[in-house]
Amino acid sequence: MNAYVEKLKKDLSYKESFDVTFREIETSYHNYTLVFLNFLIKSEGVIHIIYSLDNYTSTLGIDQIAKVLLNESITIEKNYELIYDAILYGNVAIFVDDDPRAIIAEVRNYPSRGIEEPDGEKVVRGSRDGFTENIAINIGLLRRRIKSGNLKIINYTIGKISKTNIALVYIEDYVNSKYLNEIKKRLEDVKVDELTMSDKALEELLIKNAYTPYPLVKYTERPDTFASHLYQGMFGIIVDTSPSAILGPVSIFDHMQHAEEFRQTLISGSYLRFIRFIGIILSFLAVPLWFTFLQYENFHFTYFGKIFEVENNHLAIFIQLLIMELGIEFIRMASIHTPDALSTSMGIIAGIIIGEMAIDIGIISEQIVLLGAISAIGSYITPSYELSLANKIVKLVIILMVFCFGIYGLVLSLTFLLLYLSLLKSFGKPYLYPFIPFYFKALLNQLFRKPYKNKRIDKS
Repeated sequence: MNAYVEKLKKDLSYKESFDVTFREIETSYHNYTLVFLNFLIKSEGVIHIIYSLDNYTSTLGIDQIAKVLLNESITIEKNYELIYDAILYGNVAIFVDDDPRAIIAEVRNYPSRGIEEPDGEKVVRGSRDGFTENIAINIGLLRRRIKSGNLKIINYTIGKISKTNIALVYIEDYVNSKYLNEIKKRLEDVKVDELTMSDKALEELLIKNAYTPYPLVKYTERPDTFASHLYQGMFGIIVDTSPSAILGPVSIFDHMQHAEEFRQTLISGSYLRFIRFIGIILSFLAVPLWFTFLQYENFHFTYFGKIFEVENNHLAIFIQLLIMELGIEFIRMASIHTPDALSTSMGIIAGIIIGEMAIDIGIISEQIVLLGAISAIGSYITPSYELSLANKIVKLVIILMVFCFGIYGLVLSLTFLLLYLSLLKSFGKPYLYPFIPFYFKALLNQLFRKPYKNKRIDKS
């Protein structure tokens, strides 16, 4: 009996786990043992292998047997740990008689869903495919868009127990070598038992400043967006079991871009980007600015109508603002966990009926509901979900500072925010680049979409 086969039965919990299969085949010349996991393999692939073993191997040795097997990828492995890992990844290990070596045949067939368009990154024009939880499909979608040998895909295995496949992706001669060397070093330094939460867990392990609310990497589920950023000099990380891919290094401006801007004409795309910037700024500044101006009659602008006609009870308004912000978050979180067929109706009921009732019984004023709605719309305009959450946290802090210190709190909090963001770095890249450090041409390209024919790589 093959010693490796006996060890594998113990390590794979054979007969305790019903998906573990040890298929024994006896012929006139050899005794074969095939080891695989039922639900991670293509059945037809195993059938072809069995057919080959039964008809073509005869008196051949293991090296010759490997050459005649009907399979797309065959290797011979003698290291037990590598054989063990190969089986867990969905391959079949073939043992011949008492030979300690194993033939590893590629028969993987991971369960996966369709490549439909991501809900959070929809476009009016453009491709409708999106990443899935299958790393092989994701790499295939990327290869369709970058048909070049300069596209490098480096495999890492992270997690002592989970053994999660990670793919570091970049285009040679486009990516900055400084950032590339930094991410390679950080990936090699990751030592964990499991990576169950996949990409998000990996992000926390890679980012040194784990407690910042602002996202230091960008997520996307669109292969066209991913490929476009690789051409801009970024590196990407694809994590098996996650439909979201990681991009870095990034600046805050990268989180404000959306694929829709590049699917329209130059003027229309720039218009969309400009409107989006305004919406993002309003999402976290509209309410604090109103709260500040409300305390100073000199700042009451009559052309805003009745926006400042509110009983100036400082503490009451502060409480109303907190209720409004928390209420919007409650509605957002509830809609996420509500089935699609009901989420729209629930949002309408919560937003309109509850809001109207809150105004009628005097819990919240009309002006605060209006500003809350503007702020919420601005946060939904933000392409990056992580950036919108960070802005909401910052908005609450600014409101608290304004409540405590008035206009001085507003100025102090905004100054501190600017200073804080200027010190942040994403894998060594300044977070506010090209605003800080200032680079006029690059900043202009961030604010307005430039003609596609003039796109040039910026490795800064």
